[in-house]
Amino acid sequence: MEKKNKVFIATSLDGKIADKEGGIDWLHSIPNPDNNDMGYGAFMEGIDALVMGRTTFETVCGFDMDWPYDKPVFVLSNSLNQLPSEYQDKAHLVNGSLTEILDQIHNKGYSNLYIDGGKTIQSFLKEDLIDEMTITIIPIILGGGTPLFGELDAKMEFECVETKLFLGKVAQNRFVRKR
Repeated sequence: MEKKNKVFIATSLDGKIADKEGGIDWLHSIPNPDNNDMGYGAFMEGIDALVMGRTTFETVCGFDMDWPYDKPVFVLSNSLNQLPSEYQDKAHLVNGSLTEILDQIHNKGYSNLYIDGGKTIQSFLKEDLIDEMTITIIPIILGGGTPLFGELDAKMEFECVETKLFLGKVAQNRFVRKR
C-alpha cells in the first residue's frame, strides 16, 4: 500500500499557527453558524493514524471536550517517559528518528498519516517526508506567533491541486509534493 504523510492545518494570513501567547482562539474569528468542518471530516476518512508532537498533544488534552480522535494517535516526544494515565489507551508515545518512527507505525499497518503540530510538520519537511498539505488560511494577521514553516536546507516544490473558498472568506489550498 502506498504510504502518504499529509498535513491539514490552518494559518493566519501571515503564516502563523498560534498567536504570540500560543493561543488558537483566532481560528474561530470567522462566524461559522452551520459548523462547516471545511473538509476536515473527508480528510480524516482517508487517514489511518495521526502523528503529533508533544505540544500539540498537550493542547488537545487541554480542550474542554472528549478525546476527539477515533484513530490511533502517535505522540512524538524525546522528553516524556509516558503519557498521562487517562490517555494511555488513546495515544502511543514514540521516539527516535522520524524514519524509525515511521517504520514502527507502518509496521503496525498504518500508511496514510496525518502529521500535526508546528514543530512536527517542520521536522517532517526538513527530512522531505511530507507528501501533501491542506492549508486553510484564516483572513487575519496576527503580527507574530508560531510560524507554520521554518528554515529548510533546500527549496521544496509543491503543486496546488485544489482551492476552495469557505464561508465566503476562508481560502483552503491543497498542495502535493512534486518529486
